[in-house]
Amino acid sequence: MGTNLVYKILKKHLVEGELVAGNSIGIKIDQTLTQDSTGTMAYLQLEAMGIDRVKTKRSVAFVDHNMLQQGFENADDHKYIQTVAEKYGVLFSKPGNGICHQVFLERFSTPGDTLLGSDSHTPTAGGVGMLAMGAGGLDVAIAMAGGTYYIKAPIVCKVNLIGKLNPMVSSKDIILEVLRRETVKGGVGKVYEYGGEGLKYLSVPQRATVTNMGAELGATTSIFPSDDKTRDFFASQNRVDEWLELKADEDATYDQEITINLSELKPLAAKPHSPDNVDEISNIGEIKVDQVAIGSCTNSSFEDLMKVAQVLKGRKVHKNVSLVIAPGSRQVMEMIARNGALGDIISAGGRILENSCGPCIGMGQSPGTDAVSLRTFNRNFYGRSGTLSADVYLVSPETAAVSAVEGVLTDPSKYDIKFENLTVDAFLIDDSMIINPSEDGNEVEVVRGPNIKPFPVSKELEESIAGSVVLKVEDNITTDHIMPSNAKLLPFRSNIPYLANFCFNTVDEFFPDRAKENNGGFIIGGDNYGQGSSREHAALAPLYLGVKGVLVKSFARIHKANLINSGIVPMEFIDEADYNKINLLDKLEFPNILDKLETGSIEISNVTTGQKILVRVELSEKEIEVLKAGGKLNYTKNETAAAK
Repeated sequence: MGTNLVYKILKKHLVEGELVAGNSIGIKIDQTLTQDSTGTMAYLQLEAMGIDRVKTKRSVAFVDHNMLQQGFENADDHKYIQTVAEKYGVLFSKPGNGICHQVFLERFSTPGDTLLGSDSHTPTAGGVGMLAMGAGGLDVAIAMAGGTYYIKAPIVCKVNLIGKLNPMVSSKDIILEVLRRETVKGGVGKVYEYGGEGLKYLSVPQRATVTNMGAELGATTSIFPSDDKTRDFFASQNRVDEWLELKADEDATYDQEITINLSELKPLAAKPHSPDNVDEISNIGEIKVDQVAIGSCTNSSFEDLMKVAQVLKGRKVHKNVSLVIAPGSRQVMEMIARNGALGDIISAGGRILENSCGPCIGMGQSPGTDAVSLRTFNRNFYGRSGTLSADVYLVSPETAAVSAVEGVLTDPSKYDIKFENLTVDAFLIDDSMIINPSEDGNEVEVVRGPNIKPFPVSKELEESIAGSVVLKVEDNITTDHIMPSNAKLLPFRSNIPYLANFCFNTVDEFFPDRAKENNGGFIIGGDNYGQGSSREHAALAPLYLGVKGVLVKSFARIHKANLINSGIVPMEFIDEADYNKINLLDKLEFPNILDKLETGSIEISNVTTGQKILVRVELSEKEIEVLKAGGKLNYTKNETAAAK
């Protein structure tokens, strides 16, 4: 029996464990990326490890999230990241050079390599055959220090693509269809490997859209083979020497398989407030649109913006619509500026933003009260846009551009546009905004602004823990719920004591005060708790507020790992009906928790009601040791000290 692409790469990088789905394995990480929203914390953690230089093949630090400089905080963080990167051997992509995933795809992606990034959309690089995964900043810091990355060996689901996309139907519609079928929690523990005859019609930017938004499935990652289309992309970036062919064996086996007939796909949209709330645009109807936002790491490539420009050429944006566009990289911006496409966009009435994440991360361009916003982004979680009353729909660039002209949500297939010049043989290559590190890090002084505060570190886990339930929430709580991301709070990503005051403020504004009054305690949650971003702030802020454990129906992968890394015990209900047996401010006791971790189940006592509840703790041996040490930083320090 042959081997699939995912396990070929895993086998090459396996350091520890057996490659059997569900087993805990350790793998070597070739490359890492960070961005400024999560990067400051990651580099503070790297510094705490006491190494002289990063050990990876390549590590890159990007500034693309916290771009509004209304005070000193963001500029100070940028200077800190630049100097710490220079000292420790990390490439630095300056503000304005572009979104980390778009720039990485263009200039650094390498078929067959492993990539770990402190951003949940790191799987974008799977579009060229990388095994690229998002993780918390501490896991990325450990990888930079030469440490092993631990995951569960995944279930591999083959997505068999047949047929060919019809005009005005795009790769965004492919991933929306996968989300409609699989849901936002259907990918937990899985990697989606794309194959089939339909691949020959999909360019690398189209593939990257699919792998990028595969993060919304809850998947470990998604991946395409590296083939002739990939070679064409690398040749256009003057990097053909870094290309290699990489594909599954002809007789490769998979745990699951789904088939999508590209010829049958219709233009789709994800309705508020979840990426899997998907329907055909023709079914949704012509709802009035107030704002259209095009860009993000999902749809800001040269190909995407060329399509938008050709839709807008000779037309005008509807009088009631605000159209904003953020190119994904400086390369893309310069290309469309030189070929005239940018002029067509501006002439139509488009507003041009920086080459950055911008409104996708909540950094400006919030919609108006009760507005409808169409976005080519990857997430439409409640409140993520910055306006709680807004309805956000996720659509393709074709749908976005056509709807901006029409003023209502419009099926783009009604426009007969034959797109041209969506790619070029040679892109403009200018890496002058990527700064090389110093050859001698000892000569570099790391600059820290006054907003950069020490991160909280948990103590060793006690024999028994007890406390009050300080928050109870429903299903599908996202990291945006836990630690909101917007223009007001993003500048304080390096200041957990301040940030913690806004933890869960879109769900329960009294949570921080309640946690402080009760000396911390426990959070009770529903299904798919912690979906969304990789931001470890969603674990560090509760840690600062004294949260000892989180008990839910089920976890999203990255957030569960971040809780463990922070020394917070993640637990799941064995019987989901027990969720209803615990109320806000109930007193809970977890006796002999140190011993019970290894058994996989813990009997907890609800002192308030007198009931006993058995809960599940699914942890690897290493994760148990991490929790006992009070988190991964403590564990790593202990291991380093023991080795010395």
